[in-house]
Formats: sequence, structure tokens, C-alpha cells
Amino acid sequence: MTILRIIAATAAIGALAGCLEGGERVDKTVDRGLIGVSSLQELSPGIWVDPRGCDHWLIDDGVEGYLSARLDRHGKPVCSGAAPPEYVTGPFRAGQDVNDPN
Repeated sequence: MTILRIIAATAAIGALAGCLEGGERVDKTVDRGLIGVSSLQELSPGIWVDPRGCDHWLIDDGVEGYLSARLDRHGKPVCSGAAPPEYVTGPFRAGQDVNDPN
């Protein structure tokens, strides 16, 4: 029984250690610079439409992907019909820069 407790405690500590970087909280709004882009604000988002027809912002920098619900100013989901359900539209692939149309 004590072996199971030691294994469970080690797994819990390991899982929690992944939440911190150098003892500090990790800023999830900043790309880690794997492709030379320092901020997610410099990337163009696409729109993924969920099965209910509501929009989600999508950015893929080629290594990591980011997804966030698209909300109006009142916090309600936006269901614009930008694409059919379960499709993605827009320039979201491989970290496409906002200023680069290609």
C-alpha cells in the first residue's frame, strides 16, 4: 500500500510541476518563439466552426496550436456561419504573419 502512495504522490508532484516554469506562472499569451515570432498578436487567426455552428479563434504556428471561443462583447458565443460546421477558414496555418498575405 505504501508503494502505491509513493507512486501517486510522485505523479501528483510531477503533474503540478508542469504548471510552473522556474517557480513562476507561465504566460500563456506569448508564443515561445519556436519559429521566430514573439507574440501571438503577430499571427493571423482562422475560425474553426464547432458542430453547433459557433466560431472559435484558431492559430497554428507550426508547432503549437491555440484555440479560443469567439465571443461577442456580452460574452455570448458568436455563430456567424463563416464556414460549415467542423471546418476551418482563414490564414491560420504555420504562424502566418498578419502583415504577410502569403
